[in-house]
Amino acid sequence: MSGQPTPTAFTRHTGAKVPLICGAMYPCSNPELIAAVSAAGGLGVVQPLSMIYVYKRDLRAGLREIKRVTDGPIGFNAIVEKSSKVYEDRMRKWVDVALDEGVRFFVTALGNPRWVVDAVHAVGGVVYHDVTERKWAQKALDGGVDGLICVNRRAGGHAGNQDPRALYESLADLGVPLVCAGGIGDERRFVEALDIGYAAVQLGTRFIASDECLAHNDYKRAIVGAKADDIVLSERISGVPVAVIETEYVRAIGTKAGPVARRLLKHPKAKHWMRAFYSLRSLWQLKNASLEGTSYKNYFQAGRSVDGIDAVEPAGTIVARYAAALVEAQTQPASPAKAGPAE
Repeated sequence: MSGQPTPTAFTRHTGAKVPLICGAMYPCSNPELIAAVSAAGGLGVVQPLSMIYVYKRDLRAGLREIKRVTDGPIGFNAIVEKSSKVYEDRMRKWVDVALDEGVRFFVTALGNPRWVVDAVHAVGGVVYHDVTERKWAQKALDGGVDGLICVNRRAGGHAGNQDPRALYESLADLGVPLVCAGGIGDERRFVEALDIGYAAVQLGTRFIASDECLAHNDYKRAIVGAKADDIVLSERISGVPVAVIETEYVRAIGTKAGPVARRLLKHPKAKHWMRAFYSLRSLWQLKNASLEGTSYKNYFQAGRSVDGIDAVEPAGTIVARYAAALVEAQTQPASPAKAGPAE
């Protein structure tokens, strides 16, 4: 690649050379993948449950392992929901470890990010928050965050319900960097998202289909072989719609939660216990499917970005190709606006 992409608000915030994030994924965020993305100029994000419980690393040791491979910036994913006091206490300790090890970019989700913001800002770091619509964006900004990860309807996992352009336009006046999350499986959509006005793009599914990701080859083959129409929303993992590949197993069991589960999820008291049950079960199911393949007949999370993924490649190659496409687009003469990019 000749030259570097033009800096954005995101790259100025983080020190990354390419406005590209390898999003935190349970259970697919292994240290080798995070290190490879950051070494190539992007920014890999640590998912602590994956680091500790899937890949059996002590968190501090895992962070140091990544830093031995690259001196590029890395991020840390802090889920800040308050459904479990034990989990919240652990997350506070994990954030302290990450800060102590020099991490300065944090992505929060599912709750009030204020305590993370206060801790991170105290050492000069920045916090972005996952949002799917404006009301959550405003709550996150009230909590002091510096940017927003804008999760659209093409994302894997818990997707939003708006197209990338519509979501951007609904948030563009908030005055903070916006990151496009969902549906980016090739260089064209990457460049188009930045043309819309996003300061960076977050990829997940694309990096599962990489050499460094330790997901089972069955999972990677399923991503390479899938098309956007093969992605369905299943309520059977966590009680709310999650984007997965429609495998034979998914077709056989359906995508709707059972009638008893639906009633319990709406009950003012029972819903908390039901969500905890779903959370624990999903951790087990997704881990087994990722590491052991289709023999477990479980779920492969993926987004509609599968449309642009046709091979398993080194993570560094992916980052370099995206960066080169962006540099080329930025050095071309201005052209009339394209109709409906990244929709």
